[in-house]
Amino acid sequence: MRFYEIVFRKVIATKVGMFAKVVDAATPLSKLKDDCVIAISGFNMATTPEYLILELYKRYAEQGHPKNVFVISDALPAMPGRALDWVAERLYSDRNQEFLRGVLMPYLGFSPWLQKLVRENRIECYGWPIGITAYWFREIACGRPGLVTKIGVDTFLDPRREGAALNEKGGKNPSCRVSVMNIEGEEYLLYQAPKPDYALIRATTADENGSLSMEDEGLRGTILSIAQATKARPKQGTVIAQIRWLTKSWALNPRDVDVPGPLVDYVTIAPKQYHWQTGTTEYDPRISYKVIPPITEKLLEELTGAPPNEYEKVIARRIILELVRLFEEKQAPVIVNLGIGIPALVSSVAAEEDVTEFIITVLESGLWGGIALSGADFGLAISPFALSTVPDMFSNFEGGIIDAASLGFLQVDRAGNVNPSMLPDRIFGPGGFPVIAGGAPKTYFAGAFTAGKSEISILNNKLQIVKDGSIPKFVESVFKVVFSGRQALKYGHEILYITERAVFRLTEHGLILEEVAPGVDVDRDIISKMGFTPTPSSSLKEMDERLFKKEKMGVREEIMQMIKK
Repeated sequence: MRFYEIVFRKVIATKVGMFAKVVDAATPLSKLKDDCVIAISGFNMATTPEYLILELYKRYAEQGHPKNVFVISDALPAMPGRALDWVAERLYSDRNQEFLRGVLMPYLGFSPWLQKLVRENRIECYGWPIGITAYWFREIACGRPGLVTKIGVDTFLDPRREGAALNEKGGKNPSCRVSVMNIEGEEYLLYQAPKPDYALIRATTADENGSLSMEDEGLRGTILSIAQATKARPKQGTVIAQIRWLTKSWALNPRDVDVPGPLVDYVTIAPKQYHWQTGTTEYDPRISYKVIPPITEKLLEELTGAPPNEYEKVIARRIILELVRLFEEKQAPVIVNLGIGIPALVSSVAAEEDVTEFIITVLESGLWGGIALSGADFGLAISPFALSTVPDMFSNFEGGIIDAASLGFLQVDRAGNVNPSMLPDRIFGPGGFPVIAGGAPKTYFAGAFTAGKSEISILNNKLQIVKDGSIPKFVESVFKVVFSGRQALKYGHEILYITERAVFRLTEHGLILEEVAPGVDVDRDIISKMGFTPTPSSSLKEMDERLFKKEKMGVREEIMQMIKK
């Protein structure tokens, strides 16, 4: 070590009391002021600083401050009964709560108490998509007024509709605004929100200088962009990080540093019970990629839990066949994004069929490849081969870099518009859906044909509908337009709607019925269960019989034959 380095380190050591960053949670949280804007990282429980969230609420409960805060997140820092949802439950029981003024939250699905606050109009709520919010942090970090994008035109995000407000209070008190812009004859939207005064973020390890690494986290999230947006001028804010481990100064490999120390003001070590990797797991080395297990049938059974309904696997398999067709067209590996629900099964079917080197699955949380986890652990995977940050991954979606996407749906209407998750009593927010569906050149919406309790099985390689769901999903008009069929057609996107009993294609004339499952009657089981009448294709055919058999479909052999040609 050179002499000047030794002197420099000794000088820093003598001033550690003055510049100490490693503190208890109360020290930095006591500095948060009333009426502030707080950015909080979190993709369900991954990257969620649960300890800081709970300690912040504890301070309010004991001292009445800070109050009237506005929270912005890149996704959702909560699970049922955990983190922000735990706080929301207590706020809900306090009719006079003054802690939370409002939220900009891309997804509310895993926070039932936050949803109640929103539905009852007790706080302002805005639902920007995950990719928009993540990129907005980057734009604010650059000193720009907001984010300009085509995503959201002609949907509920458009100010000519709801302007992304998820309740009446959000519509009347526009803390977050969306405006229409015209650039060279094309419509764009400008998304604007208040700049963060404080940031609560999470990593695994910090050194004494505040540099952060994320080696035990299952994803990289948006924490760097959140920190940069908070520190951007003219009004520089305060960044507070929750960590699990502390190491000495300069002990981190520079390549492992996700957030450099100069961007972090305070670091707090969290008890392990407030630093879980996922909604169900405190720590699993496979989720932090310290152990890369071989993909076996036993592992697939463990990860997917109870076997999916037979008809759900039919849908996932039908998506695989579409991706094989894309492989033949592209003559190269196909990159496909998978949404939550039935689309997430595609990764396990691809592994079962041994085609994961030809069909590359990506998740909105930033993961490339691997076996996607589901439910409370969605956003994580076992054995991915690469990890991007959330804003970097959404560049692949919005820019059409991926080849296709498969996303779930709650409602589809005659114009091909899609509502993935929202009803008057179910305000989940858009999640990553609008950016993925709006940017992907090909989107395969996948889900059961009807909703509600049903009994559907497969017998003799045919679909058996013993009892159908009582709630139609193909309706005259969707409750909220989250995907615009008109915009998809305008930009030449290919759109399919894949169910267990039928496959539809979006055209200028509306939905065309292209495929029907064996054993299904078109009038009885399809058209009579829809709020509109689709146009049957002139070449209407049965769905591939392989979808309804127990054995593998043999698509690897099919791909190998394509390669040999």
